[in-house]
Parts: sequence; C-alpha cells; structure tokens
Amino acid sequence: MKVYLLKDVEKIGLAGEVLKVKDGFAANFLVPRKLAIEITPSNEDFYKGRIKQVEHRKEVVSSKTSMLAEKITALKLVLKRKMHDDGKLYGAINAAEIVDLLKEKGINVSKSQVDLDKSIKTKGSFEVTIKLSSSLKPKISLQVLPE
Repeated sequence: MKVYLLKDVEKIGLAGEVLKVKDGFAANFLVPRKLAIEITPSNEDFYKGRIKQVEHRKEVVSSKTSMLAEKITALKLVLKRKMHDDGKLYGAINAAEIVDLLKEKGINVSKSQVDLDKSIKTKGSFEVTIKLSSSLKPKISLQVLPE
C-alpha cells in the first residue's frame, strides 16, 4: 500500500514522503494514528504535487541546519561552578544549563536535543553532542572550571 507520511515516523520516513508499506502496518498503525494517509488513484496527483513542495522545504532546512552545525562545532563553552577541594561539583551539570549557555551564544536548541553521555560531576573538558537531525550531530567542547 502506498502512503503519504503526515509526520516523521522513526525508522520509517520523514513527513512528506510517499512510501510503500505493508497493508497491515498502514491500516493498523499509520492511518489510525494520523501519521499517514493512504494514496489512492484519485488523490495520487495531489500528493505528487505536495512532494515537490516538501522536497524544496527540506533542502532549505538542511542547508540551515548544516550551517548551524558548523557554528556549533566551532564553539568552546566554559562553565564556572563551585566545587569541592578534590574537583567534584556540588551538583551535576544538566542539559538545561547547556541550553542556556548556547542561548547566550545565539543558538536555540531544546533540552531534548542535548545528548549527555553521562552526567558531568567533575571539572575538566567534556564532549557534548547536540542532535540537530538524525544525521547531523555536532559536538561541542564544554570546559568546567572552578569559580
């Protein structure tokens, strides 16, 4: 069955794509959850026109995100915190603090886009991944120093 995706579906496709999927998957999962619409011979021309618009929009978005990724990779963030004598922080650094640091630099991302491998509880340099899209995941350098 051919379907037109209305929303991004992880591991399936992005919004605006026309895909061929199994009949049961479309009928039981995609269509009831309003993630996709079935393409019939009567509405096929309409959705082919929409595909061209979506492709153009994707190109614009991908160029903007790649420019943002370059900007993010060039950043070196410094965070000064109170810490114990042995170099451990009083509290862990979380994604919200990194989002605030990036906002000061003029980059707007959400907390869900910040990917911390493990919580930061000591001083030193750390790599923090920012998930801009499924393929673009630039890393920023975060240095934690004592106040």
